[in-house]
Amino acid sequence: MLTVLREEERDDKPAARWSPIYYGLRDAIVSHRLAPGTKLPEDELASIYSVSRTVIRAALQALAHDRLARLEPNRGAFVAQPSKIEAREVFEARALIEPKVAALAARTAVPSDIAQLKQHLEKEHEALHDGRDSDAIMLSARFHVGIAEIAAHSVFTNFVRDLVSHSSLIIALYWKRRDATCEKHAHHALVDAIEAGDSANAAALMNSHLVDLLSGLDLTDKVEKSDSLADVLRA
Repeated sequence: MLTVLREEERDDKPAARWSPIYYGLRDAIVSHRLAPGTKLPEDELASIYSVSRTVIRAALQALAHDRLARLEPNRGAFVAQPSKIEAREVFEARALIEPKVAALAARTAVPSDIAQLKQHLEKEHEALHDGRDSDAIMLSARFHVGIAEIAAHSVFTNFVRDLVSHSSLIIALYWKRRDATCEKHAHHALVDAIEAGDSANAAALMNSHLVDLLSGLDLTDKVEKSDSLADVLRA
């Protein structure tokens, strides 16, 4: 689930070695320098980054966990390529679940929850201001999962984590305007409604926010082609 999964939760792998590869590939995917469907050969990546295929494999597994790549038996790794239909279905599912989750969060939030959400918003704004688009997308994902965690409904939280993973990649690949990561006003309004305990307003704001996110995507069919892996990743 994207970087909702914190780095410390991945300590079973040699993170100090695969993390730079993961971030390099992640940023190339999110910035569209690597097009959806691009093959990610282990041997070529190992040569580009001057590391072993074992390290590359760990980075690719992390990308697959975050739904930025897909691993196919006997074929290798590819940049993930969610379809236009899948994109709409994911946002339809989010629109069914997340307004309810936001309403629950408004009923259960305590001051420390609100403080954490506000601190998180500051990080989002810094990423957008600095032009770190991939970080902004990941932070937006964390924000939505954070609201689900405040709601304290384990089943809904798991659904939100999975859906956010799907839709964050969709946003990264198909946004047609930069604020599709999540406008700061939308997230601020959600935090204010949750802090006020206004469950009805929180639900309505979440619904309109998700509708706006979907409207900010270009889901028209088109074919993209990347430059060579070496040219993209060594640039």
